[in-house]
Amino acid sequence: MPSFDGLTIACIVPCHNEEVAVGTVVADLKRALPTADIYVYDNRSTDRTVEVALAAGAIVRHEHIKGKGNVVRRAFADIEADIYLMIDGDDTYDASAAPRMIETLLAGPYDHVLGVRKETTSTSYRPGHSTGNKAFNNLISGVFGARVNDMLSGYRIFSRRFVKSFPAVSREFEIETELTVHSVSLRVPQTEVEVGFKDRPEGSESKLSTYRDGFKILNLIVSLVRHERPVLFHGLIAALLAIISIIVAIPVVIDFFQTGLVPRLPTAVAASSLFVIAALVLFLGFVLDGITKSRHENARLTYLEFPAVGHKAR
Repeated sequence: MPSFDGLTIACIVPCHNEEVAVGTVVADLKRALPTADIYVYDNRSTDRTVEVALAAGAIVRHEHIKGKGNVVRRAFADIEADIYLMIDGDDTYDASAAPRMIETLLAGPYDHVLGVRKETTSTSYRPGHSTGNKAFNNLISGVFGARVNDMLSGYRIFSRRFVKSFPAVSREFEIETELTVHSVSLRVPQTEVEVGFKDRPEGSESKLSTYRDGFKILNLIVSLVRHERPVLFHGLIAALLAIISIIVAIPVVIDFFQTGLVPRLPTAVAASSLFVIAALVLFLGFVLDGITKSRHENARLTYLEFPAVGHKAR
């Protein structure tokens, strides 16, 4: 078993009604990482999650605002450690992969190691989840120019400087998307490691809603593209408006060349107005791009205030 002497490791386990699985998750983490502190964050559970977690030896804390994103936000703010592990409390991830993932983080050194799910059973993914995950992966990879193979994975390892520079504004299951986009937009050193992924234990129910949470994630992606790639976002809108303007203007231009007159004055005004609006939208995109670059520079400086993982500040 690898030794991580001198490093404090915090395992964060968000839970909402996971009494069936959380005891196993805590026990598996204790076997894999005997020196780690295991924090189970109870998120308004109505079952015996808290009692089971305490009996298994976890440190139990509470986040009373519903949503996984709120739990991660609270945990990242409260916990001080050199290395942070985040894993769901539903016993679907292979906790024994944790030492290997931490070794990978230290060997890089990296600031983010993503656990890419490898199915160990044919029914690990709910219907539609695998297809949706691949679609979101391709969308993020295309927009941000960095290949991501499992952006919705809930199994990750972070350095302290990643955690303390991460703004965490998401409220619910969109938090994984926000973590991924933060990684690629800030261009932190990161890598991926395959981890086992299996069915939930019998009696445990998923809190995910395929369509509701899918639309929330898609909405977050659109919002993040608007904030992180404003020229692309506003450029697409400007191009659409410009195309509509040209289509509307074509009959007016044809009439003008044939008669020398502009009989469709309202149409001409509408077409020219749309083109002016398109130009203004594109200009807005360039202005916001400058603001985004300044924001990234500030985020980078905050990130650099913390030493690399495994190194103490001098």
